[in-house]
Amino acid sequence: MVLIDGKATSAKIKEEIAEEVKTLVAEGKKKPHLAAVLVGSDGASQTYVNAKVKACELVGFDSTLVRKESNITEDELLQIIDDLNTNDDIDGFIVQLPLPDHIDEHKVTMAIKPEKDVDGFHPTSLGKMLLGLPTFLPATPYGIVQLLERYGIETSGKHCVVMGRSHIV
Repeated sequence: MVLIDGKATSAKIKEEIAEEVKTLVAEGKKKPHLAAVLVGSDGASQTYVNAKVKACELVGFDSTLVRKESNITEDELLQIIDDLNTNDDIDGFIVQLPLPDHIDEHKVTMAIKPEKDVDGFHPTSLGKMLLGLPTFLPATPYGIVQLLERYGIETSGKHCVVMGRSHIV
């Protein structure tokens, strides 16, 4: 039996990304810039977004955190998304889920330009993923694939069960 060490693998991937960023900067190219939009005060969401900000710092990315209260209107959130979509300094962004009940998550997802959809939730992103075309991939399944590949675990012919399937998994 092989013990899969997710923390060690994550640290190795971050080292690899940091080296890539150093190379980009040395070549005079722009540092990647990730933005995250956090609406409300959901504890798990705050923890997740804070981890993304720290990871950006660790690998040499620029990051922007947009925090809004849970009483933000849907139109105000859509305007923030439009601003991020058109901001050439931002390479990609996430809108952290869940959102308050009065905001339509589908409408929010559809408002994010696919080329900036770091979560990979937009239908265009999902379609490209299914076709094997370059696109951002949902983090959780991609992380699992990375673990399987880096540990040389063959999946062909195997069976698995996914509990709690969602847009994220």
